[in-house]
Amino acid sequence: MVAQAAAAKEARSQRAVHPPHAHGTVGTAALTLGALGVVYGDIGTSPLYAMKEAFTEPTHVMTVDMDNVYGICSLAFWALVVIISIKYLMFVMRADNRGEGGILALTALVMPRRGPAVAKAGLLVGLGVFGTSLLYGDGIITPAISVLSAVEGLEQVSPRFEDYVIPIAIAILVGLFTVQRRGTGAVGRVFGPVMMLWFATISVLGLLHIKDHPEIIQSVSPHYAVRYFTHESWKAFLSLGSIFLVVTGGEALYADMGHFGRRPIMFGWYGMVLPSLLLCYWGQGAYLLDHPEEVEQVFFSMAPEGVLLPVVILATCATIIASQALISGVFSLTAQAVKLDYLPRIKILHTSHSHEGQIYVPLVNWLLMIACVGLVLGFQTSSKLAAAYGIAVTMTMAITTLIFFRVLTDRWNWRRAKAFVVCVPLFVVEMGFLGANILKIPHGGWFALAVGLILMVQMQTWRSGRALVAQRIRRGEQQLTDVLDASTPTRVPGTAVFMFKDLGKAPPALVNNLRHNKVLHKTTLIVSVETADVPRVAEEDRAVVTKVEPGVFEVQLEYGFMDEPDVPSALAAIDERGLEYDPDNVTYFIGHESIIAGKAPGMNPLREHLFVMLNRGADSAVRFFNLPHDRVFEVGTRVEI
Repeated sequence: MVAQAAAAKEARSQRAVHPPHAHGTVGTAALTLGALGVVYGDIGTSPLYAMKEAFTEPTHVMTVDMDNVYGICSLAFWALVVIISIKYLMFVMRADNRGEGGILALTALVMPRRGPAVAKAGLLVGLGVFGTSLLYGDGIITPAISVLSAVEGLEQVSPRFEDYVIPIAIAILVGLFTVQRRGTGAVGRVFGPVMMLWFATISVLGLLHIKDHPEIIQSVSPHYAVRYFTHESWKAFLSLGSIFLVVTGGEALYADMGHFGRRPIMFGWYGMVLPSLLLCYWGQGAYLLDHPEEVEQVFFSMAPEGVLLPVVILATCATIIASQALISGVFSLTAQAVKLDYLPRIKILHTSHSHEGQIYVPLVNWLLMIACVGLVLGFQTSSKLAAAYGIAVTMTMAITTLIFFRVLTDRWNWRRAKAFVVCVPLFVVEMGFLGANILKIPHGGWFALAVGLILMVQMQTWRSGRALVAQRIRRGEQQLTDVLDASTPTRVPGTAVFMFKDLGKAPPALVNNLRHNKVLHKTTLIVSVETADVPRVAEEDRAVVTKVEPGVFEVQLEYGFMDEPDVPSALAAIDERGLEYDPDNVTYFIGHESIIAGKAPGMNPLREHLFVMLNRGADSAVRFFNLPHDRVFEVGTRVEI
């Protein structure tokens, strides 16, 4: 059985399995439009607050003069080029895991399954899990700060709106999370055209003021960034924490790659997003040269008075969309974490028949909504929220660079010196941003770190607990052939499917059936479901069948971590000589472990109790494997950890 499974894996590695993102011109255009509406919302609405915070954040109030304006514009330009264009689009997004992106998919590329390499990679995998956890914190803050910063523009229209900012922001957030069930594709089709209008608008607003000071474009020269740090050195360093806000959507861009594919994301960036952002930041810089007193609301102050209200409304729509990048990214990360056994099974719905990466996770959706509303009520203003924003993304980006270095050396077989040339400059830049953001921790940055630490403990506890439960169960296992040889059961009609992870061993349900009922079904299948470290496994590579004795078979089913397991369909597709399988006359036997925290050596007592609680809340294996409820027989087992 082991040899056959290994041979099947080898065959998969030799076969060219391409990501499911091959589309014609029309399909690519449609996906590019969808990517504008989902992937680029976060980074596309940064002009609402990034420039303002670079000058006004309380830890580093900067003088609005030519040196600082040119310096901040220069840093914004190079941050977008180095981090987004070079790091993500040129390098990291090529390290997709069969079409899927995100830090957890990247971690899976270097995650060894067994052998001495497991211990060596333990720290790296732990960092990947921590980076994944941090993105959940970012997924909470992004919708809150984006929507709140736009709605605050109503105060520019009229002071009478001041008391309505918080209620309007909360109502918008609730509405945003309510429509998630319609799926990323549907949301993208609606949001895409709105974001096209948004990017066109910020381009025009930028051009209106660039014409007053066209020399602002000279800020692309890095010497302006250097002069910026010599002008007000300590404040300039601290301001990096706010300047980083121009690229906060970068990690979400990578995590959302599975929803649309690399090419549409790349076309959207170079065709519309990057030019629009640069024009807007240059326009804000040019405007501040003439109106330094307007720095607190620099974006909305750029708009002519006659179109201010429409711009505020459009900005509000754009920030609603901005939230989508992180929400859909968190959905993707959750699905990957469940399949890689870092989170308990939860309900995951696929919302597209044509694009497998588009999913909706109800539990995560509603928890994010509650947390976002809580943040708005707790922080009250976007400026206060900005202090909490950035540190989680900076840490995640730095961790991504570290893991990517291992991908370059282990997967792409680059020489270490060559990999250093790529990764060290990126890591130095990101550590500079991280150093500036660390000072935000007492002012709100603690929130994202707390969310990340809590989720990391939960994810590591679940994975360790699952391994411990499997170890306890294996102690009483018997070889399948020994159990069958020691019994002379009566054969009964029909098919029995025993869901059991360890092939070669006898499932407890089968042992009890033979011991007490002395019967064995005419066709008996012991089925193990394994999650591969690739996003998807082709149908023809799904199953490996081994005949144990007449009428008894072991079946190894393998799914990618982005596949949706469907055991009945996979078994119905098996065409093996000697296997008589009637899908209309099947009983599924599954084990149900009752986990209790005891005195047996294993985890810390607090983590044991956490694992027991998580296990109780896990989704049913019946639903997870798509088994028919009326044909399932559960066998309970008491396990002490």
